[in-house]
Amino acid sequence: MHAQQPAPAGPAGALSGIVVADFGRVLAGPYMTMLLADLGAEVVKIERPGAGDDTRAWGPPFADGQATYFLGVNRNKRSVALDLGDPAGLEAARALVDRADVLVENFRPGTMERLGLGYERVRKTNPGLVYCSVTGFGSAEGAALPGYDLLVQAVGGLMSVTGEPGGPGTKAGVALVDVITGLHAGMGVLAALRHRERTGEGQRIEVSLLTSLLSALTNQSAAHLAAGVVPRALGNRHPSITPYEVFEASDRPLVLAVGNDRQFRALCGRIGAPALADDPRFATNTARVAHREELGAELSRRLAERTADAWFEELTAAGVPCGPINDLGGAFALAERLGLAPRVPAEAAGPGQVAHPVAFGATPAAYRSAPPRLGEHTAEVLAELAELAETAGPSGEGTERSEERTAGR
Repeated sequence: MHAQQPAPAGPAGALSGIVVADFGRVLAGPYMTMLLADLGAEVVKIERPGAGDDTRAWGPPFADGQATYFLGVNRNKRSVALDLGDPAGLEAARALVDRADVLVENFRPGTMERLGLGYERVRKTNPGLVYCSVTGFGSAEGAALPGYDLLVQAVGGLMSVTGEPGGPGTKAGVALVDVITGLHAGMGVLAALRHRERTGEGQRIEVSLLTSLLSALTNQSAAHLAAGVVPRALGNRHPSITPYEVFEASDRPLVLAVGNDRQFRALCGRIGAPALADDPRFATNTARVAHREELGAELSRRLAERTADAWFEELTAAGVPCGPINDLGGAFALAERLGLAPRVPAEAAGPGQVAHPVAFGATPAAYRSAPPRLGEHTAEVLAELAELAETAGPSGEGTERSEERTAGR
């Protein structure tokens, strides 16, 4: 197998030479495999003929006839349309899996086994394979539960700590659990590849949406497990720090994120109320949390006197974390002003692409191709597999690759 286009001049990606058979759909799996592809892996996306990944139909909005949801997580991949219910399509999928370094799937538990693509079967012909399963609620008792992000946000506790106090609970504005799970899955794949490099052994790894969310709840989960606290929604307030919330400036909302007593003292000096920093009710964070209502009233009155941008400039200069609530236009403008280059040039991977978030000094992310049309590379990939099968002969390439991995290469 080979990358769909020659890589741009410069260092090869850190994952160059790694082949990923991507059976993932919707968000968690495709997001993770796109990040691997950005770092040089060759990702072959297996899709249903005629329909493809569900997110191809998740619009509006659309760009150039394609759903922007799909475009956002599928660059640098090749699309192969295979009917896994057809013997010929299934055989092609098996041929790809036999030559892959990584397999990613997020079907309901048991689906890959019914297709003859379960781990115990494919490891026999590809013992070095890293086999990553993304599930909603695990592959045992939770196997029958559908792994939809909104559902997991609800039953996994995120909505109970998001929204206004006493409200019905609010979901995050993006499918955050899917994204977090994709990041955990990617870390697991990289760790498994490192293990294979040392030992020659592949392995199956599983990442669930539920456990990924519980891990991501960090301090809230720790408060529950270690102190028996059942956290509740506090709106834009923080359960353990204050002032760490939204205030109204004279023109629009402003966030303050004061994390220590030094920052609080600087805040008090800049808003013309230095005595607040010595008030016993507010002198320490613990005291401020206990008297957050009184402190909030004092700060609200003073912050309403100036614009959000004026406070942003002055308080930031004093080392006080603060800023206006930007829409995405403002957020991208800020990133660009800070030299972070958050957009991929359209000529590199099509319009509307957010850059890989990690900046590497030696092996930077590369943007080789736009998100593929459904089945765009089917003939190309099948021809490559046929050529590899002829070259490998009856014993197959899998034997040779297994020997290489055992030798630690």
